[in-house]
Amino acid sequence: MTEHASGNLAADNSVLCRDCFSWLPAKAMHGEARCSKCGSPRMVTHPELRALAIAHIDCDAFYATVEKRDNPELRSKPVIVGGGRRGVVSAACYVARTYGVRSAMPMFKALAACPDAIVIKPDMRKYSRVGKQIRELMLSVTPMIEPISIDEAFLDLTGTERLHHAPPSETLCRLVARIEAETGITASIGLSYNKFLAKVASDLDKPRGFAVIGREEATAFLKNRSVTTIWGVGKSLHEKLRRDGIETIGHLQGMEEAALIRRYGGIGTRLARFSHGRDDRTIEPRSPAKSVSCETTFADDISKLDALDPILWRLCEELSTRLKTKALSGKTIVLKLKTSDFKGITRQVHHYGATQMADTLYRAGKHLLEREIDGRKFRLMGIGVSDLADPDGADLPDLADPEMEHRRKVENAMDAVRAKLGAKAIEKGRGFKKAVEKQGISARMPEENEGED
Repeated sequence: MTEHASGNLAADNSVLCRDCFSWLPAKAMHGEARCSKCGSPRMVTHPELRALAIAHIDCDAFYATVEKRDNPELRSKPVIVGGGRRGVVSAACYVARTYGVRSAMPMFKALAACPDAIVIKPDMRKYSRVGKQIRELMLSVTPMIEPISIDEAFLDLTGTERLHHAPPSETLCRLVARIEAETGITASIGLSYNKFLAKVASDLDKPRGFAVIGREEATAFLKNRSVTTIWGVGKSLHEKLRRDGIETIGHLQGMEEAALIRRYGGIGTRLARFSHGRDDRTIEPRSPAKSVSCETTFADDISKLDALDPILWRLCEELSTRLKTKALSGKTIVLKLKTSDFKGITRQVHHYGATQMADTLYRAGKHLLEREIDGRKFRLMGIGVSDLADPDGADLPDLADPEMEHRRKVENAMDAVRAKLGAKAIEKGRGFKKAVEKQGISARMPEENEGED
């Protein structure tokens, strides 16, 4: 599974140089050998290297790598991309990771671990541009691409040998080399026979890695790995499994699927099948978004509704703009809060029909927010929609709310003014910039959630 594997792994003469793309005999992997054609030590071998076709490509510390690309002076320094002292780490370069900094870590903990780190505010527009460029390069090798996020995707290269005159493994090496040459971003490859194992493999050899998990070794490879390797095993389920004496995937391998379903519900099927390396999910190009949201972390904790209210409105305007741009609407409105002690709160309401209006989002969000105002202090707030739908049937007239049609026309008129004169050309009083800036807040909009992995 590693680049310098030996013994029976090279028995079929499948040794590939990742830099010049030459195929070499098995003996090329002996000792500290380098490629006989270009001198590179970056060679990979596996008995199934020519046959496997399901891949997961994951860019290495994507946000931080983009920032280092754009500012070479940062290249050797620890870089953290995140939302200021009160936010969380969106990405940490590999230098920062040596200090223990990780994604989703509270910023104050990250800076305590790495006080010399350079913190950069996320620039989602820039990252999105680079992500789209990388996506186009992926599409040049196969149309069978299922994006997971802005910087990673599954690829199915089954049947592409005739087109590229090379097995999928070589095509993948050429692809990541082209990504690095044309965008300055490095990426790691996971290659296997299904999505689950391809995703696991891509994390084994970062950065600029290439790891392979074949059919013959899958069960043995998984046996001693933590159950958290299986997608869907979060903190709560992990604790439940641990209490039941299930720490490794090997423990799951010895259990019947029916027993796991009885004990853990529907995810028991996934636990049983993934533990044996079985995953029947296909790669679905253009997988539709499941939700769209935006959120912000406050400079200081906030407890009062009158301070949270204008922030909620601004977030609803941002969310509405994204929905309209994406030609989407949502039927379920979701409010997200995080308390000062990092406890997460999620509340939702099912709207009578799909909506993409800022006013409707705000009214529903405020109703949910009012129920949570009890003196607790909040450090983060977000608003989102799920149960996405086509916008054509959204925000229809409602006899129970005769003013809704008037509000829709007002909002459409405001959208038209903004389209012509700019986003700040016209604003409602409840969201005046001064009211928001008083809290020291900068709203950010994460990518919409595109897939289940």
